[in-house]
Amino acid sequence: QVRLVESGGGLVQTGGSLRLSCAASGIMINNYVMAWYRQAPGKQRELVAFIGSGGNTNYANSAKGRFTISRDNTQNTIYLQMNSLKPEDTGVYYCRASGTAYWGQGTQVTVSS
Repeated sequence: QVRLVESGGGLVQTGGSLRLSCAASGIMINNYVMAWYRQAPGKQRELVAFIGSGGNTNYANSAKGRFTISRDNTQNTIYLQMNSLKPEDTGVYYCRASGTAYWGQGTQVTVSS
């Protein structure tokens, strides 16, 4: 059974930081491009960042310079370090093994102004 479990969300003030984690079981993340998405209230889910099996990364314009995606294949976990958070970063953050139907349950991030 494949499981992706996100954690690390919470309430933070504008300018603060959070580190999200996504622990995978049932799959080996080094075989996949892994991605973080977020869904703000009333909006569609959008891609925030992804990381390839070789470590190459790509970010949405809104995340560039503030967020860093990384992976630890030995822990079978990906991370999203989020700095300089803004109220518009508020939403539920999900991880996904790209090209599959495997999603986590999400972790709530709320940035207060």
